[in-house]
Amino acid sequence: MKLPTFITLLLLCSITLSAQVRLGIRAGLVNLNVPSSPNNIPGGVGAPDLNLDVDEAQFGIQGGLVLQIPLGEKWIIQPEVIFNSNRVDYEVEELRSSGAVSKVLSEKYQYLDIPLLLHYRIGALRLCGGPLGHLYINSTSDLLAYENYEQRFEDLTYGYQLGVGLDIWNIMLDVRYQGNFTRFGDHMYFNEQRYDFDQRPERLIFSIGLLLGK
Repeated sequence: MKLPTFITLLLLCSITLSAQVRLGIRAGLVNLNVPSSPNNIPGGVGAPDLNLDVDEAQFGIQGGLVLQIPLGEKWIIQPEVIFNSNRVDYEVEELRSSGAVSKVLSEKYQYLDIPLLLHYRIGALRLCGGPLGHLYINSTSDLLAYENYEQRFEDLTYGYQLGVGLDIWNIMLDVRYQGNFTRFGDHMYFNEQRYDFDQRPERLIFSIGLLLGK
């Protein structure tokens, strides 16, 4: 069973079993950190040799739905379905016989993030952690100007989130760390060869949410 299907069934069952289940909305900013070292890429047909490195990962945005399922007084299961968009700028150095030419090219990514988090309450504070699925939606890339470049995204990848939250009435304030189990850039293929950046991307997420109802 695929993760999105599992999450949907979990939501339907939880609504049936508990009158205390609460639906909410959440939006936030995402700070993406990608430690990297340059990739040296041989030229192909109609393309020069390249040095490729991450120039800067821009702040991303996210927003979506959350569901809180109480397990007694202290524990909560919180599945979420969150649209997430990020942009990464790459420093590209073209190595030509006439000399090197540097430029900055961008890629934008859109994913549907599906965390399944377990929360523990300490008064108004919450501690949380759990697994995360990234469902690929779409991307655009300036690198596609090179004829030997191709994007090959996996439909579903995995990570995890750890964080702390503060509840003020129906308002949820959260700060989370997000790790991933796949290397950054594992979708990047030049001349049919994959060129990732050896590091797994990390995200710091700042979000605000609103629970609906009492």
